Amino acid sequence: MTTSSIRDRGRWADMSAADRADLTTRGIGRVFDPELRASVLEILEDVRDNGDAGLLRALAKFDKVEVDAEGIRVSREEFAAARAEIGEEMLSAIRESIAFVRRYNERMIAEDADWSFETAPGVVVGERTSPIESVGLFVPAGKGSFPSVLVQLGTPAVVAGVPRIAVVTPPVPGSGGKVDPAILVVADELGITDVFRVNGPAGIGALAFGTETVPAVRKVVGPGSPPVAVAQIEVQRFGVVSNMLLGPSESLILADDSADPRLLAADLLNEAEHGPDSSSVLVTTSSKLLAAVQVELADQLAQLPAPRDEYARLALHNGGAVLVDSMEEGAEVANAYAPEHMQLVARDEEYVLGLIVDAAEILVGQYTTVSMANFALGCPAALPTSGYAKVSSGITAHTFRKKRAVAKASPEGLRALAPTVLAFTAHEGFPAHGNSVAIRL
Repeated sequence: MTTSSIRDRGRWADMSAADRADLTTRGIGRVFDPELRASVLEILEDVRDNGDAGLLRALAKFDKVEVDAEGIRVSREEFAAARAEIGEEMLSAIRESIAFVRRYNERMIAEDADWSFETAPGVVVGERTSPIESVGLFVPAGKGSFPSVLVQLGTPAVVAGVPRIAVVTPPVPGSGGKVDPAILVVADELGITDVFRVNGPAGIGALAFGTETVPAVRKVVGPGSPPVAVAQIEVQRFGVVSNMLLGPSESLILADDSADPRLLAADLLNEAEHGPDSSSVLVTTSSKLLAAVQVELADQLAQLPAPRDEYARLALHNGGAVLVDSMEEGAEVANAYAPEHMQLVARDEEYVLGLIVDAAEILVGQYTTVSMANFALGCPAALPTSGYAKVSSGITAHTFRKKRAVAKASPEGLRALAPTVLAFTAHEGFPAHGNSVAIRL
């Protein structure tokens, strides 16, 4: 590892194709590692073939927790005790966070109305929207407490109107099998009663296949470690849908020399402290700014407690600092990286913002922090990682809804479209297709 606080990757213009790929592909190799895939498949197949027994084996092996089948479902007594454990301040924060996320998603749904129009005389086409029948939400627990993840996943699902929501979460490490009480309070506030104490990949399998205790669902979402990401990829082969790819946390800051280095350092450490597989990237036009950030990072890293300090050091090495010759080139780097979280600090914010097309979220200015987005802004914070922001978006109410096309033609509309239909059916060799129209003429 470098002796710098953040790995200095040099100038973008001087970086080789291999060096650029090393930066932009980050942890994707771990997710698609054949050995990891084989081990996750073994867990999934155990759950598929043996149901609850497979879940209990995974809990015993990976979480060192011994429970019987009745202990898989979190009890009402645990729900009731959770509120007293978290205290009034955290309860108030949970309610406030839910309220912000609810408002964001309710506005989204309000603008997602059914529609139709007459595309030709006598032909009406349109679209109707409805919630997915059932979804499963994975909430991690390995490297911290994440009630905010359930706020970000569960609130949009509730706003979307999903009839059946199940939550799976591993027990808190070293707790003897206890589920994070703050997660239970979030579930209770949202009216979600089906919460299950299961290991990560095994929990994904339970949601996909169903067990004696855990109901099968039609879509599974939630951020997690590479094994959890692999599990979500694999269960899609069995007809369950998942979002690609909610893996280890990552952030990228694009800044010109107007930025405050002390604030930049604080924001780089925000996502860096998540875990050893996280990545934090600084892209800047100013070598002087980068030098100042290095000093600030060293000071602020020294103040982090273990193990967050070591997680942050690794994340700053996984990511790194890149110098660019202009903010236009910086936007090119940002789009190539397609970050989960992006912060933009520039004199001409609107101009540079218009250059960014591949980022899951863009936080503009140094008063809009990733932590605000995680807990309070209301915009999605469960976001695609590993470059998947190029093709997908964060978890919102839209994630939990589906659309169906609706059309109606009158006799006049049929006659108007018949020549087009008959030409295609003749060319493609489908006489029955053509006859279904011709018989009506």
